[in-house]
Amino acid sequence: MKSFDLLANKKSPKLWLWALAALIVGLALFVGSRLFHAEAPEARVDTTQAVDKDYVDLNEKQLASVKIAPAKTADFLATYSAYGNVGFNENSAVQVFTNYQGRVIQTFADVGDTVKKGQVLFSVDSADLAQAESTLLAAKGVYAQTTATLARATELYETKAISLKEYQQNVADQNTAEAALKAARLTVALFGKSDAEIAQIELKRKIDSTLKVLSPLSGSVITRNVQPGLLVQPGSAPAPFVVADVSTKWLIINATEAESPRFKVGQEVDVKVTAFPTEIFKGRIKVVGSVVDPVTRTVVVRSEIADAANILRSGMYATFTVRSDQVTKSVAVPDEALVREGDGTMSVWIAEANKRMKKRTVTTGLRTNGLVQITQGLKEGELIASTGSIFLSNILLVGE
Repeated sequence: MKSFDLLANKKSPKLWLWALAALIVGLALFVGSRLFHAEAPEARVDTTQAVDKDYVDLNEKQLASVKIAPAKTADFLATYSAYGNVGFNENSAVQVFTNYQGRVIQTFADVGDTVKKGQVLFSVDSADLAQAESTLLAAKGVYAQTTATLARATELYETKAISLKEYQQNVADQNTAEAALKAARLTVALFGKSDAEIAQIELKRKIDSTLKVLSPLSGSVITRNVQPGLLVQPGSAPAPFVVADVSTKWLIINATEAESPRFKVGQEVDVKVTAFPTEIFKGRIKVVGSVVDPVTRTVVVRSEIADAANILRSGMYATFTVRSDQVTKSVAVPDEALVREGDGTMSVWIAEANKRMKKRTVTTGLRTNGLVQITQGLKEGELIASTGSIFLSNILLVGE
């Protein structure tokens, strides 16, 4: 019994400490709970007070900053948009080949260079030209000889020193030599040699096998596929040079089967590219394909657009808008009557009684001469804020 009491006395201090700790924790939890419930009503937000307004009540001064007018109707030409790519006008692009085989000696233009008609693009060492010039010099020599022989024969014939037959033979020989010389000159001229250059060859009796290949038109070099030392042949692809008139470009789109009937040859088009967002390039549809691509199920529509400054580049991505002759009469508002909301929707302000203006979402369509077509959300004759819409939106925003 004493041993049990002694054991109990040894454990009692520990039990007392545990009991005290539990009491302190309980009091802390009780006080914290009371404080939380006491402060919670002050922290609560009354969401019932947050009501979205779509109207403003104006005073006389504010009303003077807004112009009220009825919504009217207007005629809109239907427009259709598509996307395509800019390309060179292939009808004005020429592949430049050498007419005779040879090795390139030198090039005189590069891609992007502006060239004039008749300007040298590259030169070729041509064995065919050397042979033609050799024939020319031989013909020139024969012609000189027959001319001199005929002169002597004429003197002899006049003195009856030779017969008529001999004289006529000399005349025939001279005519033959003259014809051969003319033929040789024409052959050399086919290589691009001028009359002055041919005359120098005859005078100096020196063969020049350098063949100069000239640009057939004024424009820009859009392709160059040669360098010195390369052997070139007539008509052998790829063409050594391609020169194009870049004052016009092509815009090519692939219209779906459903869209293709909208496009007609001769329709005016407006073209915009991201590189020049403020520029509008004018053109006309030149070709509407007659075949549907069996894979993509699209029809090629090609327009020719003016680019006198040559700022468009082949491969540019472009927006293509065509105006049709179809007229649509619709409700319209001035462009300044519209407000673009943060979610991308468009709104107008409707005039109500007692100087109240109410905001209404509308759906827009075509644009013409500062007017915007309203396809949904507004009727003809409804009073709207034709100007001052931004002003009204600002009043609604600040709550004044």
